[in-house]
Amino acid sequence: MRRAFKFLLRPTSKQAQALAEMLADHCSLYNGALQERRDAYRHVSMTAVRYGDQSGQLKEIRAFDPERQGRWSFASQQATLRRLDRAFAAFFRRVKAGEKPGYPRFRGVGYFDTVEFPRDGDGCRWDSTPVDKVTRVRFRGVGHVRVHQHRPVEGRVKTISVKREGRRWYVILACDDVPAEPLPATGVVVGIDVGVVHFLTTSQGIHTPNPRHGKRNARALAHAQRVLRTFPKGRRDQRSAKHRRAVEKVAKLHRKVRRQRIDHAHKTALNLVRTYDQIAHENLNIAGMVRAPKPKPDPTQPGNFLANGAAAKAGLNRSILDAGWGCFLGILANKAESAGRVVIAVDARNTSRTCPREHCGHVSEDNRPTQDTFSCVKCGYTANADHVGALNIAIRAGLVLPDVV
Repeated sequence: MRRAFKFLLRPTSKQAQALAEMLADHCSLYNGALQERRDAYRHVSMTAVRYGDQSGQLKEIRAFDPERQGRWSFASQQATLRRLDRAFAAFFRRVKAGEKPGYPRFRGVGYFDTVEFPRDGDGCRWDSTPVDKVTRVRFRGVGHVRVHQHRPVEGRVKTISVKREGRRWYVILACDDVPAEPLPATGVVVGIDVGVVHFLTTSQGIHTPNPRHGKRNARALAHAQRVLRTFPKGRRDQRSAKHRRAVEKVAKLHRKVRRQRIDHAHKTALNLVRTYDQIAHENLNIAGMVRAPKPKPDPTQPGNFLANGAAAKAGLNRSILDAGWGCFLGILANKAESAGRVVIAVDARNTSRTCPREHCGHVSEDNRPTQDTFSCVKCGYTANADHVGALNIAIRAGLVLPDVV
């Protein structure tokens, strides 16, 4: 298996400055390569510049600017050019598919936060001081940076990335051949239905409460954003000290909510993996679920629009995104693979509108008179709607469950 290990870095003030300069120079390289592609295509010849063409210019760029581009690893600069190449490949893929293209944009220094080193030992070295009790990672142009290693690294280190989050620095190791750690079999299977009232409901009728981290921090975030709006928009290097503190406070609150959401997803997924051998869930199209409704033009009054429920849909979308279903299901799949468990994704259509009784199976919108209640109009079976959804998910996955009474 391939797994990532993320550790906090403890750089000195000089090392932190060097890391920031490394990000700025890689950002400059990315923007310069993007500008070259734009200019070449806008020329009358409409020349297409590829990754190989730009990678071949790195030697001359480093020789021309030894104090900036020449300081850093050649391999990491190639990785930055590959990053731009992947952005263009995704752009052309979306164009061919008829989706919103999203042309690659120039990156500001504050929005370019990651530099990748494709190989351990080429411009970087993990555990560069093995004789020392303190783990360190060495980056070319920066030196040996202390690492807060809170767990052992397993497998073979494939790539190394350095990332900035606010004022903190992290190192991310992508490792191959990570051994699995299968858990003992429990003989129990389950279907789970995710929601916004309850974070998830199992086919056994157990509800996991929705923590609503975003909603709990909404008041503090709204206040911080109101303070930020009092400052005029301007360049990053033209901000006052108060303006910078206001920006940092908003970003800090967003990072806090993100960490809380990920922590809850990890703990919930670990509990499921330890308890059940097979786990079934809905194959959700979350991007489509949170899409805003299309406007409805008023045929009687040109230029006006009819009510389309956009305000109510916005509140539901906010709750769905706050629950973090996609993050949770991804973490669940990774933990299940490592533990030797089976995760099954099933069709999500009508799971909460279908009667789970073996000899009924009636499907109707009328089976769900309220958001929380399921009442089959054919056989009279009643239960919690989320519980019914979890039962149907397990049935569709072919899991053997106790008979529904």
